[in-house]
Amino acid sequence: MQRAKFALPSIVTLMSIACGFGSIVISVDNAFIGDAGDYRLAAVLLVLAGVFDALDGMVARATNTQSDFGMQLDSIADVMNFGCAPGLLLYCYGFQQLGADHPTLLRMGGIASFFFVACGALRLARFNVNVGRTDPRYFVGMPITAGAACVASVVVAWPDAASSVLHGSLVVLLLFVVGSLMVSTVRFPSSKQKKSWAALVVLLINLGLLAWLLTAYFVLFFAVYIVFTLALNAAWKTGWTGIAPPVVYDDE
Repeated sequence: MQRAKFALPSIVTLMSIACGFGSIVISVDNAFIGDAGDYRLAAVLLVLAGVFDALDGMVARATNTQSDFGMQLDSIADVMNFGCAPGLLLYCYGFQQLGADHPTLLRMGGIASFFFVACGALRLARFNVNVGRTDPRYFVGMPITAGAACVASVVVAWPDAASSVLHGSLVVLLLFVVGSLMVSTVRFPSSKQKKSWAALVVLLINLGLLAWLLTAYFVLFFAVYIVFTLALNAAWKTGWTGIAPPVVYDDE
């Protein structure tokens, strides 16, 4: 029973990997078909992978079975689920249908997709070596899970494959922007912020917007999330402390 208890977090992590792998398979199979429903399903599987990614840590803490093995497995899973899987999804979604007529856009799409994956891997490596050396209230750079959800939200909101050069070019821009944010030193608020009534009000507003906007809500959420974070970092540079700035450690 003791050994089985230690296996529980790893089983949850493997379920996360299964979702990421399923998303990859669906994206590849749908690349030359362009079915909107399949692209949306591939994006939803990435969201489900994120749910399992959050659960494995909760299970480990609840059962007191945290281990170095589990941390390494989780990190490897994150590279696949939130780096490779969304990068491939956006490559198939944004460029395969246009590739025959616009080979340059196809190549740019491949470069942008790899850039996103590479930035995600670098973001995870930096996070792993900086554990305990940064203010836990803030992430240094956009978390890879948020980056994956950001690009996947576009597919959820508009699941029809890119059918114009403009659409494909916007996907290229999206991948470069989100990838750059992941490896930046911009401080993104984490879930370890001090809880308050204002946070509860914001949560209720978001639930209302979700019920009203449905799939379009996620694009709006990440747009506001990025703009708010950039504005907050700019305000800190001017000396504003209305929201407590991150503590910077000497060895950071």
